[in-house]
Amino acid sequence: MLLFRSPTTTVKLALALALAPTIASAQVGHTPARSPFQDIPKGHTVTAIGGLIQGSGGRFGIAPHDGAAFGIRYDIRTASAIQMGISVTQATLERVIVDPFVELENRVSGPLDQTVTFAEFDLQFNLTGGKSWRRLAPFVGVGGGLTFAGRTAADTSGFNFGRKFYFVPHAGLRVFVTERLHLRTEARLAFWKAEYPESFTREPPLQPGAPGAPNAVIPDMRVSEWTATPWFQVGLAYSFSP
Repeated sequence: MLLFRSPTTTVKLALALALAPTIASAQVGHTPARSPFQDIPKGHTVTAIGGLIQGSGGRFGIAPHDGAAFGIRYDIRTASAIQMGISVTQATLERVIVDPFVELENRVSGPLDQTVTFAEFDLQFNLTGGKSWRRLAPFVGVGGGLTFAGRTAADTSGFNFGRKFYFVPHAGLRVFVTERLHLRTEARLAFWKAEYPESFTREPPLQPGAPGAPNAVIPDMRVSEWTATPWFQVGLAYSFSP
């Protein structure tokens, strides 16, 4: 069966079909000037960073922990989903000394300060890609690097923190003050392996233990452990074109 429409109805239907895309575009999305998403300038970024390293220093507190850290960071591809960075940070941290050769009451001394330098390569995933949302750009990432720490003259046990490989997952937020200037906040968790000297497994000559009641620092022979160290950072960053 054929259906016939009046000319007026046909004209109205044609106008409605012609205007539908315009009406839909007016209801969905934003004009570029009013969009909450803004392009992040392509280029590189230099960031001055400061932070706080916490943690316990392992079972005995002799690994460096708990102090302030300052450094500089350099990033490339800051307007991409994947961003790469390198950083050098120097921290003044606390540690205690455990002397395995003396009486138990004199075994632990300190805390004292130890300077540790961190050299790190970082891979960052920007969750909003090359754009910020209302000037915010969250990210997650993982880094890895080496520590450089000098010996502590007062520690005669043989323990040396020295050069340690570490890896550090992290999450954070970039807050864009201007197109080129932004603040960077970051929560990190650094993992490294503490290795204790063989002297920790021996009985102290001035107060040896008895069978079944040892006085060695480490009677179970576990001379290494992985430690997790919370690390919080803030930074002021400037982006530029290479």
